Amino acid sequence: MSLNRVMQIREERLMSKAELARKAELSPLTISRIEQGCACRVDTMRKIILALGLDLSDKKKVFPEGE
Repeated sequence: MSLNRVMQIREERLMSKAELARKAELSPLTISRIEQGCACRVDTMRKIILALGLDLSDKKKVFPEGE
């Protein structure tokens, strides 16, 4: 388990889990697990970062070191 800021950033953007999941082409269950701190693949991180409207260079803002 590792901490990330997916939920915080998603809520700041007034996005639902379902909306983020749709934009990232992931399941809402995957989004929930990641927000709870479960590890995910680099490809999944990339999809989430882009779906949040961020650049890939912002990875550490969403997934701080420890991933």
